[in-house]
Amino acid sequence: MASASAQCLPSEIICSICQDTFTDPATIRCGHRFCTPCLCLLWEDAPAVTCCPVCKAVSPKMDLKSIILAEKHIHSTGNSVICQLPGSAKQMCRTHQVMKLYFCEADKSLLCLFCSCSAGHVTHEHCSIMQVAEHYREHLLMQMKSIWKKKQENQRNIKKVTNIFRAWEGFINLRLVMIRAEYPKVCQYLQEEKQKHLEMLAIEGTVLFQRLNRNVARMIHMGKLLRKIYEELKEMCLKADVDMLQGVEDTMKRSQLMQLYIPQPLDPQLSTWTITGMLERLNSFRVYITLDGKIRNCHVPLIEALRCLQCSPAHQDVPWDPARPENTPTWGAQTFTAGKHYWEVNVGSSCDWVIGLCKESWTSRSDMLLNSEDIFLLLCVSKDGHFSLFSTFPFLPHYIQRPQGYIGVFLDYECGMISFINVARGSLICNFLSRSFSFPLRPFIWCGPK
Repeated sequence: MASASAQCLPSEIICSICQDTFTDPATIRCGHRFCTPCLCLLWEDAPAVTCCPVCKAVSPKMDLKSIILAEKHIHSTGNSVICQLPGSAKQMCRTHQVMKLYFCEADKSLLCLFCSCSAGHVTHEHCSIMQVAEHYREHLLMQMKSIWKKKQENQRNIKKVTNIFRAWEGFINLRLVMIRAEYPKVCQYLQEEKQKHLEMLAIEGTVLFQRLNRNVARMIHMGKLLRKIYEELKEMCLKADVDMLQGVEDTMKRSQLMQLYIPQPLDPQLSTWTITGMLERLNSFRVYITLDGKIRNCHVPLIEALRCLQCSPAHQDVPWDPARPENTPTWGAQTFTAGKHYWEVNVGSSCDWVIGLCKESWTSRSDMLLNSEDIFLLLCVSKDGHFSLFSTFPFLPHYIQRPQGYIGVFLDYECGMISFINVARGSLICNFLSRSFSFPLRPFIWCGPK
């Protein structure tokens, strides 16, 4: 609803959405101008194709983070008209029966000219009401910008955790399948341990699923609170000077406090569980891998794709030299066409690494990607201080703790199975099940900088 002051203003500085004077005006493709906060709220839940509220012309969504900038000539025009309107009772000095035109910084009160010269205020600093109101409006606009950034960050976090949430049941089911497949290889007396492991995995999976659910709910709730405080800030901007000054500080304090408690996305990780006797059994198939220094694929796109997983959007333009030693993968000298084989690779404390097996023909190619076929790899990727594990192919995330030190690789060629082992914990990281190998397999190793 339009304010009383807005009815006295020319239509050129009136927003057709809120019917009030512009707050951070923004012009869209069709030429119509609106308040930036109005467009933020109107287009927040709009579909991919957004339209002008006036002429319905298609207009792309704006970068609302970058256009929340004050256009002071609009505010100046609006304020000059507002100040010409008859004063309210709040702005009339009861003692001297004149308008209160000054604001006392000491006790935050409105004063007329005579009161400002009185003994109680003569030593205080005074400013015009219009000047102080403009100062607070600028702070309100900055708070709105900050709130909107937090809200968009919260929306991205919701999307991130929702994707995990939707895939969680499938991941737990897959995890259960991998664990079940490992236990039949050990002695019968481990059946009791197997049952306990599966029960604890299911319970932990359920607990983390519930935490993910609560995490999403909290972020959705925070999104609503952020919108509410954003609307309050917008309404505060539109109030007359006197009314705005009565509650602006309280509103700004609540806005700042709310931004300190933005929920962060949950990074779920299952506990590692030692499988008794697994390492002893695998070591009976121990082989020692030597490296083939003659095979050099200096331009394998797989490593560049791994780098894209590592970098946040703000660091995608960091120079990358594929010829540097730390960016060059290494191949094992041995190839395997039959039998059972187990070896270990020391990744130390490296934050990023790739180990596993690939079809022999990949040694003569330079176009390997994360979704390429006949590559059986385990990848560790660090990003913003967090570590993620993936396997390929197909490309799948694994929500378990990051292994350090030695990683075991076990190949059962005839059974079509490759397993990755956390040697320090004696636990299963993941495995490839029911594959059919009809080609030579060669070990693949890459470790990034420490």
